[in-house]
Amino acid sequence: MNNEVQLEERASERAKSRTMRLKLWEELEAIFLRSSRRKKAHIFSAKHFRASLRRLLRSEHVAPTILCGAVFLLLCGCASHQPFVGTRPFNFQTDSFAYSNGLVWEYHYDAKGKWVHNRREPPADYTRHCFVVARSARQFFENARFDATQTVATEAVYRRLIRRVVSVDPSHPLPESKKIVIPGYANLKEFSTAQEKLLKAECGSWLQSYFQRGHWRMIFPFSRANQEKTAERLLADLKQNRPPVVHLVRFPQLTINHAVLLFDAKETKKEIIFSVYDPNKPEFPKTLHFDRVTRTFMYPANDYWPGGRLNVYEVYRSWDY
Repeated sequence: MNNEVQLEERASERAKSRTMRLKLWEELEAIFLRSSRRKKAHIFSAKHFRASLRRLLRSEHVAPTILCGAVFLLLCGCASHQPFVGTRPFNFQTDSFAYSNGLVWEYHYDAKGKWVHNRREPPADYTRHCFVVARSARQFFENARFDATQTVATEAVYRRLIRRVVSVDPSHPLPESKKIVIPGYANLKEFSTAQEKLLKAECGSWLQSYFQRGHWRMIFPFSRANQEKTAERLLADLKQNRPPVVHLVRFPQLTINHAVLLFDAKETKKEIIFSVYDPNKPEFPKTLHFDRVTRTFMYPANDYWPGGRLNVYEVYRSWDY
């Protein structure tokens, strides 16, 4: 008899737990939906986060793991911020690095017309840093101010300043009043010409290209609607002087896995032509085309890519990208 009572009690507890979890997720979903419709989402979300957390803490039926997951999701929902609007557009001639990201491989068509690669000889001394270079260029553009009227500083000072600039979350740029002053140079092009070795050492390891936080996205399909929305969002960013860093992919094919920075765009009825700062080819701007009819991105051929259709998504935009 006691066993039957215990079984009934356990079943009742499990049912209460399931009900509580269902109510929890319904509440979380409702909070996210309401927050997304409010202009001051960060204030609204914080208020409901505190109220929801109090209710969760008073509950006896929510397991610690569920509670932790709920808090994590709520915090992610509260992580909205005011969109960045730049005071000027990105200038390819002055806001890009003087050096390039080298290639590990040499690419070409073989006698059968197949796109193949061989290891570059001699090897380049700075490779696999395309994400680091594109991201750092945007971080300097958004978070640094160059002052050529000041005297050139020591290596130790520049090392500290570089680390400060690249430590700023790319999705949360500094306000104008808090920008980091780089003395002795007029712009990033001059700075990277004179301090190339130091910048290469301090902007980030090649591992940051391999383990960029948004890489998870490329394994999921890209619909044409998604690519159309992406193109329009990139265009909107550029109109606000916010140069986006994008990941160019053909996954599961590995013909391209590359990061570039977009700094301008021209529109026609048939396409959008984005101007590109390519870390591999910094001598001249490149172009990325979006066909409005097919809703497809196209990147012209070069010495590491045979050219053609690919998929695009923005990185360094939020906590999960």
